[in-house]
Amino acid sequence: MSVVLVVNSGSSSFKYQLIDMNAEAVLASGLVERIGQAVGESAHTVFFAAAEGGASVTAADATYRRELPIPDHTAGFRVMLDAFAQHGPSLDDRAPVAVGHRVVHGGARFFEPTLITPLVEINIDELSVLAPLHNPGALQGIKAARAAFPELPHVAIFDTAFHQTLPPAAYTYAIDRDLAETHRIRRYGFHGTSHKFVSEAAAAFLGRPLADLRQIVFHLGNGASVTAIDGGRSVDTSMGLTPLQGLVMGTRSGDIDPAVLFHLARRADMSFDDLDALLNKRSGLLGLAGVSDMRDITAGVERGDAAATLAFEVYLHRLRSYAGAYLAVLGGADVISFTAGVGENAPAVRAGALATLGFAGIEIDPERNAARGRGIRVISTDASSVTVLVVPTDEELEIARQTLSVAR
Repeated sequence: MSVVLVVNSGSSSFKYQLIDMNAEAVLASGLVERIGQAVGESAHTVFFAAAEGGASVTAADATYRRELPIPDHTAGFRVMLDAFAQHGPSLDDRAPVAVGHRVVHGGARFFEPTLITPLVEINIDELSVLAPLHNPGALQGIKAARAAFPELPHVAIFDTAFHQTLPPAAYTYAIDRDLAETHRIRRYGFHGTSHKFVSEAAAAFLGRPLADLRQIVFHLGNGASVTAIDGGRSVDTSMGLTPLQGLVMGTRSGDIDPAVLFHLARRADMSFDDLDALLNKRSGLLGLAGVSDMRDITAGVERGDAAATLAFEVYLHRLRSYAGAYLAVLGGADVISFTAGVGENAPAVRAGALATLGFAGIEIDPERNAARGRGIRVISTDASSVTVLVVPTDEELEIARQTLSVAR
């Protein structure tokens, strides 16, 4: 059995999954959070059917919770190891062959799964200037995991890596060239692990070669991005230097005239930190309607709430704008896929995003779109010239696959 441990670490928490790569089944998952606070928390879920090797096992999945001080990530990994030892599956019987780590920003240096060495750690740390909210936490998790599993290969999977195929015309900002090069200012793109997984899953589902397909993938969650993919290669994407650019998100503004910031600094006496907090934490759906969850927005639309209705229309307008732009970039599309929490579960968003694109031969089937389902499903009509899909993403599985490709 080839088993991979996947770790997604932040500054005060980390998530993990233990995955049997022969069956591509999750054996256990967990969350260790509130690291560094007076009382930390952990939750460890065992998927008994997978852990015992088959669906014939009737024991229900179980989650085990603890509250205890967790001063740092190293202590957090001890809590995780204790959970495996007490509740299973046993890491002696299901020993991981490698550990895969999600790292948000790889800059222009990392374009593929990378075996972690001390030099790679230094590079991840140095790239924290481009992702100060994400890379430091990932590095803490990497160091703790390497201490917990010193004999195993550890592999970094970068959110930005998939977008390293962007052409210069797509990733270059029209600012002073020397200044941009000095400070590494360019479009990097994010959610790359998800976009890669979904585009490959869509091609496999349709039974068509990935190299033959022009795809648009909407990853719509609290964070949201859209990518134009030509033959399996990212050729344009909505997020930029940071995950702030692009679509309207739960709390992020997405695209905005930069002069708005100058205006607020001068007229509202807002500092850099104030502006950062405004655009990242108090904008998007939250800024427009007071709530950041699309379920609350659609409920507000249904009851006639004006703020929710405007927020919903602004959200859809941005989706349509990018869909139209990427149809032009690709010269048409063969497949459009929706994924992540909103993309997989909000029929009104999917219908609204493509409502004006009939000129491109895109037709949504209302009944298919409204139907619930767990796997990949078609929501376009049989007559639609573009196949529209809902494709559940699985970033952890993609990380595990890429990890195994390096660690073998």
